[in-house]
Amino acid sequence: MHHYRSLTAALICTCLSSAALAEQRDVVLVTNAGDETKVATINLEPDGSYDIVMADAPFSDHFLSMRPFRCIVGPDKHWCHLPYPYEIKRNISEDLIDLEYDFLFVWKGANDYGINLWNGVYYKLEQQGDQILGSLHEVDLDQLGVPPAAGDLRPLSDKDLHESDPDSHWLPRLVIR
Repeated sequence: MHHYRSLTAALICTCLSSAALAEQRDVVLVTNAGDETKVATINLEPDGSYDIVMADAPFSDHFLSMRPFRCIVGPDKHWCHLPYPYEIKRNISEDLIDLEYDFLFVWKGANDYGINLWNGVYYKLEQQGDQILGSLHEVDLDQLGVPPAAGDLRPLSDKDLHESDPDSHWLPRLVIR
């Protein structure tokens, strides 16, 4: 019995030590005025792998162009999350591109009926101190309507991204802290 308790205690300590190394971070979108909206939590493991839990509160359900979207309703534009539909590693040990793919959005005018994937939003991420900052780039996400070639986990390239004027969009920045 004593051996069983020691083994159980050792397993609990190992699990707690591993859990202590895991990191939880908030993901917020920021307006030009500095107002923040929390959109997700990232659970980051020491090896760089991660999982994301999207927040419920800021999003509402919309059925646009014959498919469901989760959107944040803004004064002039709605920001609709577009979950990346293809394989990615979900690991940031080498770079932040997998995270960029996890936070794809499409904007639509508040009075528009449907949604157009050419209004894609891509936050190009950069580590700055203990935060990750994302600057808005425009991208035509229509190209994601066709699966990429086998093994191509990153079909969007720098030539597809166009730096945006921050003043022309409602949520020009993404911050992970």
